[in-house]
Amino acid sequence: MGQRLDVDAVDALFALPFNDLLLRAQQVHREHHAPNAVQLSTLLSIKTGGCPEDCGYCPQAARHHSGVVGEALLDLGVVVDAARAAKDAGATRFCMGAAWRGPKDRDLARVLDMVRAVKALGLETCCTLGMLKDGQAEALRDAGLDYYNHNLDTAPEFYGEIVSTRAYQDRLDTLDRVRDAGLAVCCGGIVGMGESRRQRAALIAQLAGLDPQPESVPINHLVQVEGTPLHERFHGECALDPLEFVRTVAVARITMPRAMIRLSAGRRELGEPVQALCYFAGANSIFYGDRLLTTGNPDAESDRALFAKLGLAPA
Repeated sequence: MGQRLDVDAVDALFALPFNDLLLRAQQVHREHHAPNAVQLSTLLSIKTGGCPEDCGYCPQAARHHSGVVGEALLDLGVVVDAARAAKDAGATRFCMGAAWRGPKDRDLARVLDMVRAVKALGLETCCTLGMLKDGQAEALRDAGLDYYNHNLDTAPEFYGEIVSTRAYQDRLDTLDRVRDAGLAVCCGGIVGMGESRRQRAALIAQLAGLDPQPESVPINHLVQVEGTPLHERFHGECALDPLEFVRTVAVARITMPRAMIRLSAGRRELGEPVQALCYFAGANSIFYGDRLLTTGNPDAESDRALFAKLGLAPA
């Protein structure tokens, strides 16, 4: 992995006047991407709940009392039906997520069948399965996987406040395995977890310092789920000003000009005006469909209506 960018320089971008920052982000965006195109991905939880990790934001952790019930890995037919429906609705990438620390070989074999079947539908494929062992990324590649998602979550300096069961280096090691296998990388983080602006800058610096940079960068706005430690910390209050979220999108666009910057969790809570600003700031990908792994998302009809208002079109 490459060296992290200078955090001071990234922090200085955050401090620009809002209009100056968005103008610069839009200029960078237009240099590298179609200005009014948005890539549509659909995310399906293929194995929900029961995760042994302790990520403070996640309702799928078994130790948290969020009401999410552990479920078995979905049947192949269910996944294929969901992928076909996503394609019919306009999605071009289908992402499959499993609440594991990392996949066991017997589980991975079933996921490989899912990847082959989804790929056969003509969709781009993505998986997020936790940490990978040697050889697993190659197996996914050989099955037809295009992207592997493994988020850094937050800055190294703040990470210990959120997760204790998995080290930051564990995440970097999985990203190394993914890159070494020749897979494209989907890697982003979550903001609004109580981090400072400088720590948000440090997360962007870490992501932009990956060599090569991620092809997809999901930016999640924390959805506070009752029963998770971060909900208890904030008591349901908004942890991040929406315009600060827009700034985060803009800084990500400037520092990672060729990446697809994806609005991910928390988009529904932002509302249409803030989403519109995010698109102007350089976001050009979304998770499409009324549900993410366990949290809500704007339905497809709402997204189509907003696209029509803004003159945006699916990529």
